[in-house]
Amino acid sequence: MAFTHLHVHTEYSLLDGSCKIKELVAKAKELGMDSMAVTDHGVMYGVIDFYRAAKEAGIKPIIGCEVYVAPNSRFDREQTGGEDRYYHLVLLAENDVGYHNLMKIVSKGFVDGFYYRPRVDKEVLKQYHEGIIALSACLAGEVPRYISRGLYEEAVKRAKEYEAIFGKGNFFLELQDHGIAQQQTVNQALLRISEETGIELVATNDIHYINDTDAVAHDILLCIQTGKKVSDQNRMRYEGGQYYCKSEDEMKELFPYALQALENTHRIAMRCNVEIEFGVTKLPKFEVPDGYTSWEYLRKLCYEGLSRRYPGREQQLKERLEYELNTIHDMGYIDYFLIVWDFIHFAKQHNIMVGPGRGSAAGSIVAYCLEITNIDPIKYNLLFERFLNPERVSMPDIDIDFCYERRQEVIDYVVRKYGKEQVVQIVTFGTLAAKGVIRDVGRVLDLPYALCDSIAKMVPNDSNMTIETALKMNPELRTIYESNEQVKYLIDMSLRLEGLPRHTSMHAAGVVISQRPVDEYVPLSRASDGSITTQFTMTTLEELGLLKMDFLGLRTLTVIQNAVNHIQKNHGITIDIDHIDFNDKDVLDSIGTGKCEGVFQLESSGMKNFMKELKPENLEDIIAGISLYRPGPMECATRFNAE
Repeated sequence: MAFTHLHVHTEYSLLDGSCKIKELVAKAKELGMDSMAVTDHGVMYGVIDFYRAAKEAGIKPIIGCEVYVAPNSRFDREQTGGEDRYYHLVLLAENDVGYHNLMKIVSKGFVDGFYYRPRVDKEVLKQYHEGIIALSACLAGEVPRYISRGLYEEAVKRAKEYEAIFGKGNFFLELQDHGIAQQQTVNQALLRISEETGIELVATNDIHYINDTDAVAHDILLCIQTGKKVSDQNRMRYEGGQYYCKSEDEMKELFPYALQALENTHRIAMRCNVEIEFGVTKLPKFEVPDGYTSWEYLRKLCYEGLSRRYPGREQQLKERLEYELNTIHDMGYIDYFLIVWDFIHFAKQHNIMVGPGRGSAAGSIVAYCLEITNIDPIKYNLLFERFLNPERVSMPDIDIDFCYERRQEVIDYVVRKYGKEQVVQIVTFGTLAAKGVIRDVGRVLDLPYALCDSIAKMVPNDSNMTIETALKMNPELRTIYESNEQVKYLIDMSLRLEGLPRHTSMHAAGVVISQRPVDEYVPLSRASDGSITTQFTMTTLEELGLLKMDFLGLRTLTVIQNAVNHIQKNHGITIDIDHIDFNDKDVLDSIGTGKCEGVFQLESSGMKNFMKELKPENLEDIIAGISLYRPGPMECATRFNAE
């Protein structure tokens, strides 16, 4: 016999699950398991991370979600209270069709049914049931809830209804035992329902943390979620310390009377075979004018741009342009460049300030001829291969700056052009970072604020700093950790929770544009302001082959635009900011005195001091200065001087 955990909450059951995915997969491997599911509450945030980690460890990943089912319609917003707002239901993707249907179901919960939680209804389940295996879930499931209320016949009716939705053999009654008396009552009734209806049983453990020793840290996490202290009597808690990743033997001890239910977990696992596709681009098709193919239209635009940018030098630069165009063609990115050209062209046509370009895209003569960038790659000897390289296949990445106040107009244009279902902004996660988690845990433990604040301040100011690194870097912190039991407990608990995601928000710039509705490729979520976002982050979207664009809002551009407008209005002078003297001596002298307030990338105290020493004589000096004053080069210089 073999057993598989099918009811598992990772760190992406936000502030409710404390299982860090890599540690969870390692635990399954340690226990000798060959498969495991992920079933976070109402979301699929972590399924790609889980899929990758499990595959790397030689464990079959089973993709699932514990969804919230509305009692009636997902559109209802009745002020029902507490447990009557929704039921739990575990859904597992049996195959690729099921995986895509699961994404649709989870997306519907956020887009249509969000009310306290992302809720679906039975209409959605019926529409997208194909390829999905369902389990009746915990005590919050619909069948267990009717049993708990003494309504046995109604529970049977609901069980049969779910079996009818998902099909015979695709719905299971879920036994759980975490030492709760109510579960014993429910389990006995589920055994009876199974015998009467033929609906098979499955036994699970509702995993919320990895080891039994993590129960205390998890309890602290729940307090962070609910704003409570551990000393509060009337608060949410998981009693008994049984919500961890148990071994097969431990599960057999719990369910000696239902060994078939344990075996069914592995039978289900063997049925679940989802293959997620990485690295295959899913670019939308750019509609070109009649009479052109995409390739012909891109070439036309580029050669028109070549004549405009390099009058009289076209033949000299034709070879470089052809090389880049052929690379773009061979890598399949023709539509990508047309899409970017189009929305930048729209912005410029509507007097929306656009940045000159940043990053490796500035090395492309195609981007320069299309006026995607305004930096001459020939003049500055920039390399196209840093941007696109046939030997390093990756999606192009062009970050574009727009006037901060009018950036949304460009996004709105893209939405109108490709459709609101094909253009979605991207999620990002806030985490329990080093300083913050120490303060959060200290509050929950009701420790003096002054103590927690002083400990947090001993962690060096660095966005990538961890508590473990801080203990190595700061001898004072290490000493108090080793000598003060209260501080040691605070830091130990903080270490267990550090890095867990605590909330979602909308990425400041990221937008995904797809060839079909986005929820056919990734699940959707809803940000705190009501905006629809993807459930996967930027890097994951790129790995899945989706087009991700950064529409950056830059206040500096807004300031420049306003200055140009005021000069025109007050003095009647028209200034073309793209054709000003970049080596104006007065400006360079001013920068050399450190007067860099409001100058993009030069206004930090470190850069001001550097400019005072550098005394730039031309733009190239400033470019070199900015390039050198970065973590990598600075570290190399420090190491070189030390040697």
